[in-house]
Amino acid sequence: MIARRAEAADAAAIARIYDQGIEDRGATFETRPRSESDVREWFAGAFPVAVACDDGRVLAFASTSAYSSRACYSHIADFSVYTDRSARRRGAGKAALAELIRLARESGFRKLTSKVFVENTASRTMLKSLGFRELGTHVRHGQVDGEWHDVVVVELLL
Repeated sequence: MIARRAEAADAAAIARIYDQGIEDRGATFETRPRSESDVREWFAGAFPVAVACDDGRVLAFASTSAYSSRACYSHIADFSVYTDRSARRRGAGKAALAELIRLARESGFRKLTSKVFVENTASRTMLKSLGFRELGTHVRHGQVDGEWHDVVVVELLL
């Protein structure tokens, strides 16, 4: 398995994997599927995206986005990680996120942060193994299909 900076040519695979995460309802509050063109927009800005591939097939991605529109927080990026259903628990998400950490440092970011569903123990375990720390819990932070979810706030100082 190799991890690398994602390219626009990876957009269809990234959209497919993200849509699986949306369908599964276990890792995001998002409910609207994403298209290849939606994902292509991610490559227009300063926020890195990484993929993990095996035999040329994208198995996972990790992406960054703006933490805040305020200039004082421009050194912080939110991140997300999603893995193809067929590749979960095989290290693909971890490989993509490790590469994203490298790319975020290279891009000048000083911190990565995210919110993880409390019940998503696989992601929480992976994040801890990469040095992320859990800062606290936002209770009833959002709903998916009418069900409230708590999230754990995580961060990694770069």
